[in-house]
Amino acid sequence: MIRYEPHENPPPNIAIGLGLQYTVLYIAAIILTPVIVVRAAAVTGDAYLTWAVFATLLVSGASTMLQSVRVWRIGAGYPLLMGTSSAFLAVCVSALQAGGPALMATLICASSLFQFALSARLAWLRRIITPTVGGTVIMLIAASVTPILFGQLTDVPAGTSPAAAPVSAGVTVAIIVTLTLLSSAALRVWVPAIGLVGGCVTAAFFGLFDVSRIVAADWVGTPDAAAWPGLDLSFGGAFWSLLPAFVFVTMIGAVETVGDGTAVQGIAWRKPRATNFREVQGAVAADGVGNLLSGIGGTMPNTTYSSSIAVVELTGVAARRVGVWIGVIFLAAAFLPKATAVVLAIPGPVAAAYLTVLVAMLFVLGMRMVVQDGVDYRKASIVGVAFWVGVGFEDGKIFAEQMHGWWADLLGNGMTSGGLTAIALTGLLQLLEGRRRRLETGLEPGSQREIDAFLRGVAASRRWPEAAIERLCSAGEEALLSLIGAWGEREDPAAASGASRRLLVTARGDAQQMELEFVASAGEDNLQDLIFLLSDRPGDADVERELSLRLLRHYASSVRHQQYHDTDILMVHVDADPEQSARHEPTH
Repeated sequence: MIRYEPHENPPPNIAIGLGLQYTVLYIAAIILTPVIVVRAAAVTGDAYLTWAVFATLLVSGASTMLQSVRVWRIGAGYPLLMGTSSAFLAVCVSALQAGGPALMATLICASSLFQFALSARLAWLRRIITPTVGGTVIMLIAASVTPILFGQLTDVPAGTSPAAAPVSAGVTVAIIVTLTLLSSAALRVWVPAIGLVGGCVTAAFFGLFDVSRIVAADWVGTPDAAAWPGLDLSFGGAFWSLLPAFVFVTMIGAVETVGDGTAVQGIAWRKPRATNFREVQGAVAADGVGNLLSGIGGTMPNTTYSSSIAVVELTGVAARRVGVWIGVIFLAAAFLPKATAVVLAIPGPVAAAYLTVLVAMLFVLGMRMVVQDGVDYRKASIVGVAFWVGVGFEDGKIFAEQMHGWWADLLGNGMTSGGLTAIALTGLLQLLEGRRRRLETGLEPGSQREIDAFLRGVAASRRWPEAAIERLCSAGEEALLSLIGAWGEREDPAAASGASRRLLVTARGDAQQMELEFVASAGEDNLQDLIFLLSDRPGDADVERELSLRLLRHYASSVRHQQYHDTDILMVHVDADPEQSARHEPTH
């Protein structure tokens, strides 16, 4: 149950408290990623490593705030935490070894431009980057991280009591799960903090809490500015050979962000509502800004942390203000080495136990995305094959002896290999389903006759009976009227200049079902939401428009409305025999 929706403002103690909890949970992972990369690449000296950690915290804080507050078309408007991306581990190590930090920074800046292009044209990829693909990638993230977390559950110094790790982790999980199941909504906000404190206190009895690191750290400090690597603008052979790899991994990260931007909308509101793809576009654009800032700062690329969605569901707080506080605390932590040391002192078994709970919830969120529109045999095949391909490559069980070098490191990431498989299978499905019939006309009532003739021709070629053809044409008419009504009283620059709004109608189907797609200029209301909420509409609502929506719901077996910047896409499925389809289709 959501206690605070994105636009609502929780009390300062809750907002700041949750900001601190997010920081405590994720700062170690955010810091350790660049540390691992720099050490794996054998970059000499500590000056650049100190700078990379400093820049990572600054960029993570700034991009998290941007992702949360949404500036113009940049940002999702939800508390999605931004941090370093582990998907870039292999390619960043290669870049550091080939040309040092300056080359890596230039490659990150260049590849970030791809995310801006993807955000602007996300509607073009709607048939490839689907909820099925996004949900599969999110499940693979959970599956890929779980072995690492299980390894950290037993990560204790030599000579520690054998009971230290299992007892500390067990107490942490027991507190979190018990309080989550039994606590009130008010207490649920503090469940993560209570679980961590309980785990740390338990670990302290076994001597696992490292106080020496905290004592040795400075209170306030900044790295030497001379350690900033700058950019390598020579654009030599190493740049061009590594650029495709960086763009490729950036695309996989963008798919993850699309999944995150879709998943968080499914849990952030008290009443179910359709996915707002303008907000998803904003999430991808903010991801691009984070990567661009990371490149300029000379550190690892940024991405959304999917597990932060699980924190929203666990606590019931989706307020944007929490995201702002997370960013502020990250910015402050960059200048407070002692505060960072306190977080890093949390014992591995305690942190791993809590994150295991979050990852379990994240896996369920991915499943929810996959099944949100029902599961047929084709979708089940894509998800099943892609998921297990990802797990197989992640565990080194698929072609391990044949894969060497950079390709082995790249495809060894389950999110990458599984995500690519899901994208490839989805694209193959689109090709096998056949060519779409197209009609371009105006978005105006007078186009109904042209659309009617078009749909009759398509249905007749599929040998639909006359009654089914009439239902199809009626659905097309109501879809057109609903799209026109979605504009409301909005000022349309095209109409003001005397130009007509254009509408692209595509149709594809067989003897059982027809899939219609209406692509038009962007409107204001989401028709999918309005259809869902028809019974809640006030008595003085626009009766004519409500009638059109009710008729559309009556004629169509399903209606989906995707709204992008400057583009509306209304997808309508019509069954030739609705009663037969109801008997044989799986329950959604």
